[in-house]
Amino acid sequence: MLFPTVEFAIFFPVVLALSWLLMPRQKLWKPYIIIASYVFYAAANPKFCLLLAGITLGNQAAAKLIAAAGTERRRKWITGVAVGLDLALLGVFKYYAFFVQDWADLLDSFHLGAPLPLLTIALPIGVSFFTFQAITYVVDVKRGDAEPASTTDVAIYLSFFPHLVAGPIVRASEFLPQLKAPRDPNKVAVGAGLALVGLGVIKKVLIADYLARVLVDPVFAVPQAYAAPDALLAAYGYAVQIYCDFSGYTDIAIGLALLMGFIFPQNFNRPYRATGFRDFWRRWHMTLSRFLRDYLYIPLGGSRGSRLFTYRNLMITMILGGLWHGAAWTFVLWGAFQGAALVTEHALDGRVGRRTPVWLRWFLTFNLVTFAWILFRSQNLGLFWDYLGRFFVSGPATLYTLPVLLAIIVVIGMQLLPERPMERLQVRLEQLNPALLAVMLAATILVVGATVPSQGVPPFIYFQF
Repeated sequence: MLFPTVEFAIFFPVVLALSWLLMPRQKLWKPYIIIASYVFYAAANPKFCLLLAGITLGNQAAAKLIAAAGTERRRKWITGVAVGLDLALLGVFKYYAFFVQDWADLLDSFHLGAPLPLLTIALPIGVSFFTFQAITYVVDVKRGDAEPASTTDVAIYLSFFPHLVAGPIVRASEFLPQLKAPRDPNKVAVGAGLALVGLGVIKKVLIADYLARVLVDPVFAVPQAYAAPDALLAAYGYAVQIYCDFSGYTDIAIGLALLMGFIFPQNFNRPYRATGFRDFWRRWHMTLSRFLRDYLYIPLGGSRGSRLFTYRNLMITMILGGLWHGAAWTFVLWGAFQGAALVTEHALDGRVGRRTPVWLRWFLTFNLVTFAWILFRSQNLGLFWDYLGRFFVSGPATLYTLPVLLAIIVVIGMQLLPERPMERLQVRLEQLNPALLAVMLAATILVVGATVPSQGVPPFIYFQF
């Protein structure tokens, strides 16, 4: 069930009204919100609900065993088994076909045949997100950052529909404490929630989907049909599309959670004003960056050791982060590019980086990030090389229209404006009368909805991850 659809527009007000009614009664509210979240997830495929329930029960059992373990060694062993099973499950659903196909191609090159069956396994929506959240639960319990919660609370944490299918990745230590006391409907941040939902709808439907439809999808589908000017514009267009698509989803998710009485961590902080790749990853998909740092990079050893040791850990973290996005070599190489950029930046820091003007650091970072998005967006390496080849082909600029240029310039330009005035503007908007904001949101949905083509709203890009 997509957020900006008629189905969700019917589903959410009903769920919200009953949620506010039941908030003071925890014993009724908790099973109710689990049922509502599973109904939301079942709209994609009811069978996937069994997977979600299995992950919930399995990790809850592991957390209980970890808490009851008498020795640190036993706690580590149970945690390792639980995390290993989570990753194995993710690997089967997400990566089995990818690795089996590559293995088969390798063996075929030696005329040896394929020893493993190539199965078609449906990828459950959001499996990467709720699997990672399950991992944070057992690891946080092992580290002492969270106490084992009731099975009901864990079920709410992993299935809560605002963040179920595409994040943000909310840690157990951030979410579970919010379930200890009943939500108070009178203290719900209605203004902030409505404002974020409206902003997210504008980003997703009005900007991201429009750029995909008229610019990005046509060029990336057949790059050979376009010359350098259009290829360059589509690259910048995709940088804006993926930001508006994913940050739009995040805005809606955080806004819906606020209306339900819950606070989610921030996931984007104007990433295209970054002046380096470390700065970029502090601003882009921040909850994934935190997860990779705290649950992969630091356990690998982080920067505790020689420079080569640190560089190795950075490369492993970013390559696996790239692979998390999808089972394709384009994602692996995209992660390797990000890792190489971080390693280079780390190596040059203090010698070149600090003496480089801020505007030049921003210019290089933004364009290198945009170049990497070409690899990220390409369906395969062949299309990626074809796309790069178009930069050396002269020809007319056929896709330059005023709406396209305005969308790209405004989205990037807004991120470059001074932070404090923009933050004050956002606070003032959120403090408007909730009734007025509700009317503004309804008007926004009607206006934005008029731009939706007959085939409807396409899925969010990160649904596939």
